Amino acid sequence: EELADGLTMAGLEIEASTGAGGDVGNLIVACVKGVRPHPNADKLKVCDVDIGGKTVEVVCGAPNVAEGQLTIYAPPGTELPSGLTIEEAAIRGVKSAGMLCSLQEMKLEEKSEGIHVFDGGAKIGDSVADLMGLGEVVLEIGVTPNRADALSIIGIAREVAALLDKPLQMPKFDAPEGERDVSRMAAVQIDDFDGCPRYVARVIEGIKVGPSPMWMQRRLEACGMRAINNIVDITNYVLLETGQPLHAFDYNKLAENKIIVRRAKKGEKFTTLDEVEREMSPTDLMICDGKGPVAVAGVMGGLHSEVTEKTVDVLLESAYFNPGSIRATAKRLGQSTEASYRFERGIDPNLQLKACTRAISLMAEIAGGTVAKGCID
Repeated sequence: EELADGLTMAGLEIEASTGAGGDVGNLIVACVKGVRPHPNADKLKVCDVDIGGKTVEVVCGAPNVAEGQLTIYAPPGTELPSGLTIEEAAIRGVKSAGMLCSLQEMKLEEKSEGIHVFDGGAKIGDSVADLMGLGEVVLEIGVTPNRADALSIIGIAREVAALLDKPLQMPKFDAPEGERDVSRMAAVQIDDFDGCPRYVARVIEGIKVGPSPMWMQRRLEACGMRAINNIVDITNYVLLETGQPLHAFDYNKLAENKIIVRRAKKGEKFTTLDEVEREMSPTDLMICDGKGPVAVAGVMGGLHSEVTEKTVDVLLESAYFNPGSIRATAKRLGQSTEASYRFERGIDPNLQLKACTRAISLMAEIAGGTVAKGCID
């Protein structure tokens, strides 16, 4: 409440304050040690669950429950964020001491196909609230058009540091580099410096595309973003963190491994990530490879060059685009994205290399791979 009041008085009005609700502090990580059929119900199973120090018997109806899984355990007496209160009860003649939970019960998914299974980073007895960031308060801030600096976590943290007279803690803007020089791997050509005064590109090789860590997924979801995969999630995470929009291209889908920034040709057609073919205008700024367009600059990427589960090498874009140009294209296409929203209001022209390096270092850490030496700027 004190922080919300302080930010509001500083001109950053708190429009809403939300929390997870329920007794999330009771939830722990548990291991399914054994699964056997329920004697009186075909669709139910009886599970032996290690909750740390002792094993309890839990009746579970989830179709995906299996031996060896680490999952969410709610002991009797817990009120879940969904509003359900867990009680020790006999289910079709078998006593069940608690419940194994899905993300739907956590109110983290609209519909779950089964119990949540941790794929790493969790161990028996861990607090689920700490692991998944549950129970934290989320402040929603109404940012006025003149406060583009406040469209990032760092921007808000800077304001809070000033309010509380505390030092501002910044993330690390460095990345471990390999031996291959990026200038031998890719090239950037800017044909319209008015539309794009600065373009930074970095390359990472040998990544493995998969789910993001739970802490990253939870932070993105708290900001209203859907988790997609570790590479795309990192670009969105750094966008929210720094205010700098980024775009990840599948490096091996870029013709000639080349980026060209130019205006669209009259009548040029382009299929965006939402699978809609659009007719571009000569006023629209385009990101192209050696053959043709791969993205609408500052608005939306293209279907052809998107990162998929088969992607192994990534070229990461971090650019500064003319606010008026992006505003006109986004309005004409009827597309307001997290990226265009920030570009339209004007981003920090000194931030491109820092944000690109921040994201590429997270990719190396989370998705593996080797960062190419240097950058194209």
